[in-house]
Amino acid sequence: MTLGVCLVKTRRFEDDRGWFSETYNAPKMISLGIDCTFVQDNQSYSRYAGTIRGIHFQRPPHAQAKLVRCVKGRIVDYAIDLRRGSPTYGHHVSAELSAENGHQLFVPVGFGHAFVTLGEGVEVAYKVSDVYSPQSDGGILWSDPTLGIDWPLPAGGAVLSAKDQALPLLAEFDSPFEYDGNPLQLIEA
Repeated sequence: MTLGVCLVKTRRFEDDRGWFSETYNAPKMISLGIDCTFVQDNQSYSRYAGTIRGIHFQRPPHAQAKLVRCVKGRIVDYAIDLRRGSPTYGHHVSAELSAENGHQLFVPVGFGHAFVTLGEGVEVAYKVSDVYSPQSDGGILWSDPTLGIDWPLPAGGAVLSAKDQALPLLAEFDSPFEYDGNPLQLIEA
């Protein structure tokens, strides 16, 4: 059983050439409680600082867990609890992920996912536990005030897709996700 939202701090081996890091190791992930099988890798590129991607999720039967890392630049990555009956429903945790720190965020099924870029030319790569299904695609409006997310945006504001600007509020969302007994917390491993 997965522990919940987990910040995975990967180890780097440095020498005069640079560094090497193992970004995924199934037995290590299982030892952390991350026991899902990843079936698809995704990568995004964002030109502008303040680009927000999210808040996204997929509904069952194609719900996705995600393992997210930033391979160029910096982001603040968010996991939002969308599990019906959870005492932390609508709450979020966040972590800064960067090419420099090498951290990864594991976002289990039942959580919305979003990130905001902290600079230009940012690349994010992530593994997912189910393939993309347009029929299962869903989201919550990034600026919903009930979520209380203080996005670190540049003076020009957020850069968003038309799709992300039109997502519903949390109050309009009928969650298909059930609470598993683990309240939202950011576990560091």
